[in-house]
This record gives sequence, C-alpha cells and structure tokens, in this order.
Amino acid sequence: MSIESDLKKDGIEVTQKLDTLTINSIARNISAKICDFFPQLGFNRNELFIKLSRLNMYRAKMPEGMAEANYFYKNTSIYFNENIADEDLEEFAIHECIHYIQEVKDKRNYLIRMGLCDYTEFKIYGLGLNEAAVQLISSKINGIPKEYVKYFGISFETISPSYYPLECCLVNQLAYLVGEDVLFESTIRSNDNFKNSFINATSPKTFMTIQNSIDDILNKEEEIVKLNNKIAQIDDRNKRVDGMLKKIDELKSEILLVFMKTQNLIISSYFDKAFDNISTLEDVESYRRKLYSFKDFLGVTEGYTYFNNYYVSKMEALEEKYNLLENGEVVQSLKIISKKENKFIKFINMIKNFLFKSSKENASINTKD
Repeated sequence: MSIESDLKKDGIEVTQKLDTLTINSIARNISAKICDFFPQLGFNRNELFIKLSRLNMYRAKMPEGMAEANYFYKNTSIYFNENIADEDLEEFAIHECIHYIQEVKDKRNYLIRMGLCDYTEFKIYGLGLNEAAVQLISSKINGIPKEYVKYFGISFETISPSYYPLECCLVNQLAYLVGEDVLFESTIRSNDNFKNSFINATSPKTFMTIQNSIDDILNKEEEIVKLNNKIAQIDDRNKRVDGMLKKIDELKSEILLVFMKTQNLIISSYFDKAFDNISTLEDVESYRRKLYSFKDFLGVTEGYTYFNNYYVSKMEALEEKYNLLENGEVVQSLKIISKKENKFIKFINMIKNFLFKSSKENASINTKD
C-alpha cells in the first residue's frame, strides 16, 4: 500500500510541506530538550539534531478526534493538523520525534519494534503501553502541569489531560511501582528492561494481561472517534445514528470496566508479591508507605472501594508480620530498629478505620462523558 493510500485511509490530506528553516528550528529545540531531560542516556545533542532535521514535516487536514500530529515510519514524516499555530508545532512534535528515535527496523526496512511496542507478522503488542509512556515523557518535557480530569466516569490526576489520559493513568501507576527511570529508558531505547522489571515484581501473565488491556482501551477509544466522525457526517438523526450512539455508550462502559479491572490487578499483583517478600522491619515500613501513596495515582469512580478494602486488609496482615519480625520469628532486620517503632502498631490500628478520601474531591474536574 502506498503512502498516499495510508494517509487517505486515516483521513489525512496534506496541504503544505514545512520549510527547511522551520524543520531545523523544531529539530534543534527538541534535540536540546531531550538531551537535557535524559542526561543519563548519553545522547549527543548535535547528532540528535542532525537525525531529527532529516524528518519530513507537513501540515494536513485531519479528522476530528485524531491526534494533532502523527509520525509515519514508512516515509519518515510527521503530519501536523493544519489548525495548529506555528508557535505550537514544537510542543506537538516532541511525541512524534520520540517515535522516530524509538523505531527499530530490520534489513528490509520493516518496523519490528517501537519502544515498548512489538510489531509481529500477525499482531501488534503494546501499542497503548508505548503511546502512554511516550505521552508521559512528552508531557514532562513540555512541563504540562497536573490536572484533575474525568473520563467515562473515571476521575484522576494527570499531566496528560487531552491525550491518552486513561492509558497514561495506568502506565503512571506502573512507573510508580517499578521506577519511572526504567520505564522511560526502555521507552526510548526500545528494550525489555521495564517489562522484565515489572514481570519480576509480579508475573509474566500479569504483564501480558495489563499490556493487552491498555491496548484494548486504546482500540475502543479509536472506535468511538470513528463512530463520532460518522455521526457528524449525517445530517438527520435516524435509526443508524441511534445505533451508533448506543454502540458508543457500550464502548464507554466497556472502557470503564477494563480500566478498573486493570487497576485492581496492578494493585493486587504487585503488593501481594511484595508482601510475601517482606523480611525486615524496614521492609514493613517501606511497604506501608508505598501502598499508602498509591492512592495518589488512582482512577476512581463513584462507589469505588477496592483500594480502601485492600489497604485495610493489608494493614491488618502487616501488623501480624511486624509482630513476628519484632519477636524474632522471621529473619531480623540487618539494621537495629528503635523501640520507638512500636508506635507503628498504634498507627496501623488507627488505619484500620481508614476510609479513602482523596483531596481531589474539592478540586475542579474537567469532564468528558
């Protein structure tokens, strides 16, 4: 299939090619930002600038609901929505330039991997995971502030309120658990370090389930966009439109269900295994802090109680483990723990009555139904 056919299939109609001066300016600024953000990855600023300056960049008409910019690996090009202001091109280009840096091709120039996403002969794995990770990086580089949002009945805080917000929420949870550094390094370098870290913390089956669920959310969102675009092209409401509206509502409900199941799986799989690995009094306190702080990464719906119930249950089990450790019935801490740690027991007893109340309740919420 030709590039023109690919573009037409996605509803992209090229209107203008960006001039060399504009492309070089974008490439220079983005290469500097990426190098500053990832000093540990050892990028050479000049080499990265030269690489990015070779990209073709175009303005184009794009369907409503589509990303404001898109990278096409087949012709090494970025397509920007023609409505983007000149001064905003760089902000939208960062995400696509990272895709260009990520890509791994075989000798026949076929794409085999892009960051956390694997392109096999029959199926693509990890597309949603990769898009979310790249978007988190882009938002951090662009300095996007945190914002409380609500999508399909799910409320949460994010630095990506407009692009892949649900996927970013889940991937941000993964980053919190195993480390943002390893997530971002694997995303840029296209390796399995993040995947292996999460598998070690949970299991291979859990990783695949989460990866597939994030892909599922992405696919359902894209289907909603396509349906909305079809509805927009129909002048009069009819049975066909009613059917598409019903399908959209069904997809929204499915997205909510997949999101909550995935979030609960992330919580239980990681913290169950981490609990089993506790062997010192220091581990007890570290575990408590990490589980408690997870509340800041949650997506919540009306009546959501899973995390609260899980937290209280683990605090009760943690008290028992603490007593065993303190009495020498389990491997003792390598460091001397002060007797003042007994206060921890009182704290746990108090936490048993813990009911999760996020400070987010009084924050303003941007809503998308």
